[in-house]
Amino acid sequence: MVAPPDKPDNDVIRASALHFEHHDGSPALQGVSLGVRKGEVLAVRGPRGSGKTSLLRCLAGLDRPQRGEVWFDGVAVHTLGPLARERLRRDRFGWIDPAPVLVPELTAWENAALPLMLRGTGRRRARQAALEWLERLDVDGRARLRPHELRRSERQRVCVARALAVVPSVLFADEPTAPLHRAESAQVLRTLTTAARSHGVTVVLAAHGPQGAALADRTVTLLDGRRVRTLHLPPVTDVAESAEAAGGTGTEGRAACSLSA
Repeated sequence: MVAPPDKPDNDVIRASALHFEHHDGSPALQGVSLGVRKGEVLAVRGPRGSGKTSLLRCLAGLDRPQRGEVWFDGVAVHTLGPLARERLRRDRFGWIDPAPVLVPELTAWENAALPLMLRGTGRRRARQAALEWLERLDVDGRARLRPHELRRSERQRVCVARALAVVPSVLFADEPTAPLHRAESAQVLRTLTTAARSHGVTVVLAAHGPQGAALADRTVTLLDGRRVRTLHLPPVTDVAESAEAAGGTGTEGRAACSLSA
């Protein structure tokens, strides 16, 4: 039997020295360790390609790290087989993708209620819960429509309602407001974080912009699959001038960044 590592009593998730590679062998995570406290809203920041999605997928049991450990509430997630990980995700976790993925044959409320019904909740109770969350996200008036009849932003709100309706122990949100305009994004993030805190849901939020980090309790930053303390990106004009002086186009600012570990 594998013993859980020493951790603070209020850590619900603990990751230790995670290494993960993509199918082509390119590294996504290179020794990332972190703890997530129960009821905390944790934002994972970093530029695209920094490893945010890979980290969330390993923490949620969607992917298994090649090396390292993931613990959830005393359970060694990294040692579980596919069926056990699937049950864990169904019963304890919620997930929001950056792009809305819904069952096309179901209405909006049926999509939002689906995880509840898969857990054994009766149709009437599941419908009531789904409609309550759709109302909080201002799409209750579209509840009877199917995905192809909804705007992209409305479909994403349904996905957020679906994830929150089950009141998961941990909600993993991978840039959940990517398809939304700025004003919509701010509203959905406020609803998500406020609802999570009021229901005691732990949230791990991958955030590309500053909005998610501003609403989080704590922020960790990734760069090239490693956790860093601070990330300094120069202004776009400085990057362009540096690139022009070097004979480049100024369209890629990644090499000009500095960081302190």
